[in-house]
Parts: sequence; structure tokens; C-alpha cells
Amino acid sequence: QVQLINDAYNAVVDAVLGAEAEVAEGTEPCAAILATLRHVRIPIVSLDVPSGWVAGAGGSGDISPDVLVSLAAPKEVARRFQGRRHFLAGRFVPEELQRKFGISPREYPGSDCVVAL
Repeated sequence: QVQLINDAYNAVVDAVLGAEAEVAEGTEPCAAILATLRHVRIPIVSLDVPSGWVAGAGGSGDISPDVLVSLAAPKEVARRFQGRRHFLAGRFVPEELQRKFGISPREYPGSDCVVAL
């Protein structure tokens, strides 16, 4: 499958959202997805927290995304991101969540919902 992905596509989107525990424990289907991501040669675009990375203050995982798209606000793990581009998506974060998590809203140009960081 890895060779097929490398040959057929220009990038792969890592969007295994909310599966940190499953990836860490090596359970299926997340373990197979992570194993594939480790071996692709095309750029990886990760949403929010790259698969296999610990969202908090822990270490980064063994995949290296080229692009990270943080949702609502960059997570602590984004400090360890070393890829080419980092974007923030989530212009419309409710004020209650902004207050609860101390999120400072970013300026978005025009009606864009994504901004480069």
C-alpha cells in the first residue's frame, strides 16, 4: 500500500483525530495507519496533532509531517513541529471556549478561515 500511495498521490492527509490513545496502544486500525504514515515518501499534512504524537508536553512521534493544520488553537505539541508550513484553522471559536482555554483569537484576512502561522 505504501508504494501505491507514493506513486498515486502528491500528499497524504493525516486526520486520525481523537485517536491518540489507540495509536499509543498500537490497536487497530490506528496502528496500521501509523505504520503506513511512517513509510510514505510524499508530504504529510497533519490535522491538529500528528498521529502518534502525544498532545501534551510529551515527545513527538516518529512521523514528520510537512504541514500542520492546528484546529482552533495550536496545541502544546506544535512547539515540536519542524515541518515546512503551519496553519491555524478555526476562525469561529466560541467566546466561552476562548475564555476557558485562554485562546487569543488570531487575525484572519477578509473572510478566510485559515491563516498561516
